[in-house]
Amino acid sequence: MPTVTFLNDLGPDGVPKSIDVPAGTSILDAAKRSHAQVGYACGGVCACSTCHVYVRSGLSSLSAQKDREEDILDKAFDVRASSRLGCQAKLGSAPVEVEISRESRRAYFDEHPESRT
Repeated sequence: MPTVTFLNDLGPDGVPKSIDVPAGTSILDAAKRSHAQVGYACGGVCACSTCHVYVRSGLSSLSAQKDREEDILDKAFDVRASSRLGCQAKLGSAPVEVEISRESRRAYFDEHPESRT
């Protein structure tokens, strides 16, 4: 099973949140399972850019980017070569490390106000 690590979302122990999930799982589903701070205002149906992440390692092992994802990423802030939408990026067999975008974290806290510290 591949591991997803959310580099800029630290757990209570000060270590980045990480989770093992089956191949084919989306980064967004992995985030939900690990309670990582990835937003998903549209519910994960590729209708917004709130699950925008930067893939720091393992980019080549993810599912290919489709036209719809590219179109939605055009609406995101600070898009980089390593940008993916968590709802569309499905894991292969390799571990993946991601950084949650600022816009995604903001959306997460808007969606989960009880999580604000």
